[in-house]
Amino acid sequence: MLKIAFVCVHNSCRSQIAEALGKKFAGDKFEFYSAGTETKPQINQDAVRLMKEIYGIDMEKTQESKLLSAIPPVDIVITMGCNVDCPYLPCKYREDWGLEDPTGQGDEAFKATIQRIEEKIIELAHRKF
Repeated sequence: MLKIAFVCVHNSCRSQIAEALGKKFAGDKFEFYSAGTETKPQINQDAVRLMKEIYGIDMEKTQESKLLSAIPPVDIVITMGCNVDCPYLPCKYREDWGLEDPTGQGDEAFKATIQRIEEKIIELAHRKF
């Protein structure tokens, strides 16, 4: 199975959502990880709350904020759109999803980001790599 890493600066919101939704919608096709160039003490609490509410996924029980060095070698790297230069992470394929960080913008912004990530995960599951 191909390994996919979702990467953003703090590994606390978008990349965590992508890891959780990847496992939910395409966990039978890929192994999913998320990581960042820095970490936060906890996953974004709005993301945690809304993922529980919408999908019944408790990210705090299954995931934690981690550095790039804490994940295994991967085949595919997907950056979230952090507007920073991500460090090089060896992979066979790389793309950027260009997602704005919803932190501090309220539930509607979070829900829109979560929905967009779900759509992108489903698209990803149908691709041939």
